[in-house]
Amino acid sequence: MSKLKKQITLLIVFLFISFTISAQDTNENRFKYIEIKSNFGSFLYADNALGNAGLLDQSYGGINLKVGWQPTNPEDWASKYGYPSYGIGLYTGFLGDSKVYGNPNAIYGFIKFPLSNDNRRNVFAIEPSVGLTYNLNPFNSEENPLNDAIGARMAVYFNLDLGFTYKWTRELDILYGVDFSHFSNGSTFTPNNGLNLYGINVGIRYNYNASQLNNSDLYTNDVLSARFKRPEKSLKTSIREQYISVYIAGGVSQRDEDKGTNTQYGVFSTVVDYEYHFNEMHAVSGGVDLFFDNRLRAFETNDRLHYGFHAGYDFKFHKLAVKLQIGTYLGDDKNKGAFFMRPALRYNINKTVFAQIGLKTLAGGAADYIEYGIGFKPFKF
Repeated sequence: MSKLKKQITLLIVFLFISFTISAQDTNENRFKYIEIKSNFGSFLYADNALGNAGLLDQSYGGINLKVGWQPTNPEDWASKYGYPSYGIGLYTGFLGDSKVYGNPNAIYGFIKFPLSNDNRRNVFAIEPSVGLTYNLNPFNSEENPLNDAIGARMAVYFNLDLGFTYKWTRELDILYGVDFSHFSNGSTFTPNNGLNLYGINVGIRYNYNASQLNNSDLYTNDVLSARFKRPEKSLKTSIREQYISVYIAGGVSQRDEDKGTNTQYGVFSTVVDYEYHFNEMHAVSGGVDLFFDNRLRAFETNDRLHYGFHAGYDFKFHKLAVKLQIGTYLGDDKNKGAFFMRPALRYNINKTVFAQIGLKTLAGGAADYIEYGIGFKPFKF
């Protein structure tokens, strides 16, 4: 009961902050929304202890509460992408046996890209979310030996929602769709097979105009629109820019034999990239990688170095870029497999400097380590 009370209190605080921020808006047509959605489905898993014990044959459930903001400026970045909305959310999950999994909660940010005509009653959208999961019950060789999915109490939360919004009334929407969720700590602690969930979701959304809250007249006939009607999106401007970028990153990780302990090793990446930007939304890149992995202590110091090269695609919006890269190693791969991937999120601090967080993987997509880094673009031509 105490856990439920904490969750309810957190939700109340979350809603209070949302309405407080909304009430401070003084300009006309500040479109916001609040939604609650339930998720339920099944697990995706490989042949591991959880699967062999039948624990992942159970279904899962979850509840999401979100607060969203709808940008409307036709001169701003959002007009180039069909006016996506964005916001923050809270997640609480029910994964079956809480003694093995724990009861995961998460706080995250999301962005919702509409993909169909706004004139329709039913609108389709894609919505990625990224955040931090907490309250997991990690692997412990004595107390929780079955949980070979998660080795830490906290993990990265990722969700991809493919869903529909049915415009039911002036303020209310019915939500439904399918989604995929992933919990992982990027091998910062092992074991880290991760939890993968897929299923369906249903929910309801309340749309409102924050500027309406500033009207103290309880009997006013001046009622503002509750929802934003998207105009035609602006054409993407061709920019044809080329850069050389340098990225330096580090992190910590464990070996499989260190699972259940606090032993960690430093890992580092250096990347030199050529980037070609077609417009505000799309870019391609290719470059070389230098890796230093202190987990390779069985080798001589120089053998902790290994090299690679990669190619990639960037999807950019505003100051953010979602980067997807795939590469291979030059020479000895140090038992890391024939290729690696690097999904990453970049924030452009200014035109020259950027911060980036990414996941370097092993062959097959398993996590190798999380990269936290900073970079710069010394050359533009």
